Amino acid sequence: MPLSVVRLSLFVLLALGIALGARAEEERVDVNTADAETIAQVLVGVGQSKAEAIVAYREENGRFEEIEDLAKVRGIGEATVTRNKDRIKLGDEED
Repeated sequence: MPLSVVRLSLFVLLALGIALGARAEEERVDVNTADAETIAQVLVGVGQSKAEAIVAYREENGRFEEIEDLAKVRGIGEATVTRNKDRIKLGDEED
């Protein structure tokens, strides 16, 4: 394969990766209204079982008032909350 084709292929893959990464970073989820599947799709390091724990905690204790309140959910640590801060909405914020 000619070097120019390889370079072009790498450029296209890099551009696609950047575009997909930027889209993912812009995606946000309202943890006070979203279902577990949506939470798991948007938050990094939060799979289906942790997302279900977030929903269960919310149903039992009411809405999250602060993003940091997510750390009260079993299995969700401060590092996970910090990593996802830009992806979390609380329902009372404008996009």
